[in-house]
Amino acid sequence: MDQETIKIKDLVNEFYDELDQRNYGQNVKSDYRKVCLQILEWCNKNDIISLDEKTGNQFCDETIGGHLSKAGSSYLYRRTLRVTRMLVSLQHTGDFECRTPRIEYKFYTQLGQVIDKYLNYCAVTRGLSATTLSERKRAIFRFDSYLQGKNKSGVGITAELFEDFLAQHCTKHTRRNYKSIFRELYRYLFDNGILDKDYSSQILKEPKVPQGSKLPTTYTEGEIRSMIHAIDRSSAKGKRDYLVLLLAAEYGWRASDITSFGLDQIDWDKNKISIVQYKTQVPVEFPLLASVGNAIIDYLKHGRPPGGDNVIIVNHGNTHKGKKLTSPTIHSIVAHAMKAANIKNWEIKKHGPHSLRHSLASNMLKHNVPISIIKTVLGHKSIETTKIYVSVDVEKLRLCSLPIPRMTSPYYNLKTKL
Repeated sequence: MDQETIKIKDLVNEFYDELDQRNYGQNVKSDYRKVCLQILEWCNKNDIISLDEKTGNQFCDETIGGHLSKAGSSYLYRRTLRVTRMLVSLQHTGDFECRTPRIEYKFYTQLGQVIDKYLNYCAVTRGLSATTLSERKRAIFRFDSYLQGKNKSGVGITAELFEDFLAQHCTKHTRRNYKSIFRELYRYLFDNGILDKDYSSQILKEPKVPQGSKLPTTYTEGEIRSMIHAIDRSSAKGKRDYLVLLLAAEYGWRASDITSFGLDQIDWDKNKISIVQYKTQVPVEFPLLASVGNAIIDYLKHGRPPGGDNVIIVNHGNTHKGKKLTSPTIHSIVAHAMKAANIKNWEIKKHGPHSLRHSLASNMLKHNVPISIIKTVLGHKSIETTKIYVSVDVEKLRLCSLPIPRMTSPYYNLKTKL
């Protein structure tokens, strides 16, 4: 069904199904249903048959006195706003909005006349994600507000002006990102004849600063076994979730590859699976493990609803039945398994499918698997990407440690008075 024309009653039912798919708790679902009933009653009263951002804002303004997130607001305000925004974004994009905005994006300079065209260029031509587009819109909004404060309606800049903006609105970690965004924006404005001068040359490149290394989150082989065994495989959804965990844990697949997994990628005669990774477009082959093959057969025969999209793993909800899952749902399935297995501190660690990908590489390294093979399994383009996992094997790092020599310099002698 077209997301633009879906009726409010159907949208609410779809919303309920999505909450079930993402394993929301009963108390949360009960609270959210109360808000949905309010929305349905309000729409019926006002002869509204579908929900968009304008009508969603109107509902919030009339019932709770606002449609923007506010610090210190009541639970009722936050809950009503949250559910309304989730419904609006589900209607518009087919997915939930991650967070409720605290501000409305109103532009007062020439940037307001081109922001939509530029973001459309980023989405269609550049293929940037919704999250990246949101970050760019926020950055441009900040610059627009800065220019308004300087009483500028145009968008021409000098190097000094832009550096002053960065000093007020950027940390040292976001300067490079902001410069990249605005350099591209000004090239776009010049190339499309919106500005007669290429101001991107006024945005000086940021010198590279070495970044500190970050250890990826990993789980032990025992913890991963516990997650897999914690899934109740007696239900249709349980059979599906079990297969999801196996693909993430045994093959290290990303969520995007799990959601796109189809029967045409399996060679049953040669016992292998061949995929082209969605993120990198790198082709990778995997042996068809007996556990994975049996899980696929069990799910297809006794769990998967008929019809729908041409993928193996699908949605079981009434409205989306048979349609491919979204990446956030895969994340929720993995997190639910960790919770069911009582994995220690899983809530404060990374707890999606990517953590199992890191864990696979780390555990392979502990079994002395060469890093070149780990690179092939993970489908990395460069072995430099794979080398980050070397830092996880603490036991092998200890073997490389050197004794600290005795210091004779007075600068290192604590007993010496300087």
